[in-house]
Amino acid sequence: MPNYRRALQPGGTFFLTIVTHNRRRMFDQPLARAHLRRAIAAARADRPFELVASVLLPDHLHLILTLPVGDADFSVRISAIKARFTRAYLLAGGTETPQSVSRAETRHRGVWQKRFWEHLIGDESDLIDCIEYVHHNPVKHGLATCPHAWEWSSFGPYVDRGQYPRNWCCTCGGSTTTSPRDIVGAEMD
Repeated sequence: MPNYRRALQPGGTFFLTIVTHNRRRMFDQPLARAHLRRAIAAARADRPFELVASVLLPDHLHLILTLPVGDADFSVRISAIKARFTRAYLLAGGTETPQSVSRAETRHRGVWQKRFWEHLIGDESDLIDCIEYVHHNPVKHGLATCPHAWEWSSFGPYVDRGQYPRNWCCTCGGSTTTSPRDIVGAEMD
């Protein structure tokens, strides 16, 4: 079995990818989106973090979060989000994918992949690359033609604050654009 080692940096900023079990398209449902929003808010209330950027796609989400000074435990936050979402979503009538015997024995529901991917953001340039990757991700996956056309992203608030022009990486009207660089590993299996 591989030896997974998490990057721990108290007060660090992390780029995280969380994927549904078997890449099931779940977040194109309003019920799932609403419960995920509540799970993230509850996790933030219990264990604060700054949500720097985010994007929600049908089968995964990317989050960039900054932890408080002296706190390096992003894993407990992701675990709380996944657990709160799973309980509430299933109680509200949401469904899960069939599970293997080993998943059932370890009490892993058929909602999320067991693990998640993380990247410790090293500097301002890395942060900008990661934010651009997050905001361009729906275009990369063919879900939108432009970042502004995807509703479930932090791109709109960035535009509202003047941090992006509305036409950033936009192909509306036939214009062409260069995509941001890929973040290796961000799209988990």
